[in-house]
Amino acid sequence: MDIKTATALRRLRLVSAPEAVSFLLLLVCSVLKRTTDFNAVPVMGAIHGILFILYLVFWADAWNRTKWSAKTGILYLVLSVLPTGGFFADRKLRREAEDAVIAARARKEGVVSA
Repeated sequence: MDIKTATALRRLRLVSAPEAVSFLLLLVCSVLKRTTDFNAVPVMGAIHGILFILYLVFWADAWNRTKWSAKTGILYLVLSVLPTGGFFADRKLRREAEDAVIAARARKEGVVSA
């Protein structure tokens, strides 16, 4: 994995958890808006919107650089629209990055995998 691919995956991973948190907070704000006089939906909506757009931009860049299969690329896209999907995307992306580091070290040391 080259440095640009690793960077694209890292950016996607770094924005996935905050995007999930903002989605959950937006849901809470929506409930509070309808049950109390508290209305933070405009603020949380803007924050979540920015994070969601960043997620989509970073997702497209990562998909382009990693050459994921359609199934994998669409999975990460679907995870962005689920309220807790960003947490699962973060965990999958962390594992993928760790596997890539292990594979790179094995290639460097000349270890052949079966």
